[in-house]
Amino acid sequence: MKRVALLISGGGSNMLALVRDMAGDHPARPVLVASNDPAAAGLGKAAALGIPVAAVDHRVFGKDRAAFEAALLEPIAACAPDIICLAGFMRVLSPDFVGRFKGRMLNIHPSLLPKYPGLHTHARALAAGDAEAGCTVHEVTADLDAGPILGQARVPVLAGDDEARLAERVLAMEHRLYPAVLRRFASGNRTPVFL
Repeated sequence: MKRVALLISGGGSNMLALVRDMAGDHPARPVLVASNDPAAAGLGKAAALGIPVAAVDHRVFGKDRAAFEAALLEPIAACAPDIICLAGFMRVLSPDFVGRFKGRMLNIHPSLLPKYPGLHTHARALAAGDAEAGCTVHEVTADLDAGPILGQARVPVLAGDDEARLAERVLAMEHRLYPAVLRRFASGNRTPVFL
């Protein structure tokens, strides 16, 4: 049984989708939900489900990213995860941090990578006149949103879409794609999932 630590920054909707799927015959179990924001709503949701939680406020460390990451590493190391899932974690992690978990850290991004890495993905897709948008689960590497793709799900861009409507449809697909990819990945299968 693989042990999974989940990192969040906010409400944790992707974290909840993953946690709810990690039951029954799933090859993994959640062992920690950690956040860089002590007020993240997802921490309370995880605690209510009986999952250990930890908060390491990045603001305390100012611009000292190494000190923040060292503090974040403490609860992660204590639970000895096999896999780390970034699930709405809104901090860029250093190459040193990422390197500790090489080949074992996943992230979900709200675009069809390699298109639109970084922020404002829905606005960028709409501005480009794209016919479809979607989400991508990828392995985390030192390069932002550039790791090997482990899954993608597509949604059409509809007439009259704005950022909020498109984001809502993409998020619904994220909640399907990320659990499917984690289930496969935790079983030792890195074949990409396409929805």
